[in-house]
Amino acid sequence: MALAGSTINYDQPIINEQIVVNKSEFGVKIVNPEGKVNFFPTTTVPLKEGDAYGWRITFDNYQGNIKGKVKWREVLTLPQAPETWTTENNKNFSISKDGKTATSTRTVTPVNGVIENFWTIAAGDPLGKHQIEVYIDERLIGTFAFEIVPF
Repeated sequence: MALAGSTINYDQPIINEQIVVNKSEFGVKIVNPEGKVNFFPTTTVPLKEGDAYGWRITFDNYQGNIKGKVKWREVLTLPQAPETWTTENNKNFSISKDGKTATSTRTVTPVNGVIENFWTIAAGDPLGKHQIEVYIDERLIGTFAFEIVPF
């Protein structure tokens, strides 16, 4: 999997009942040799094994449904099936019959109003146009279109 990014800054926050989205970003996350994490917003992700791509969403005034926790669902669609799919939590993870779409569901506590998810690029991940849709409490909150390109 690879990461590309786009940043959307909202002049007027998106309000959907309790959800107020202030910022939505997609990009690559690279950890330097000292362990410092750097996030680079982009919509073009180099196919470099070990790098990570994903999204971050910042919001205000969202109390969540379980004591400040947020339930999100991510739908990642690839142009073709990768050689393998790997995730840390197979319990809340499913793959479509054609192998091109993965759905992950998590319940998390936002850190400083931010929720995020990243994928690590692995051997056999496909080049081409990808898309991630993020839902909070079954409402579409963000769509990220990006392209994985040769490194």
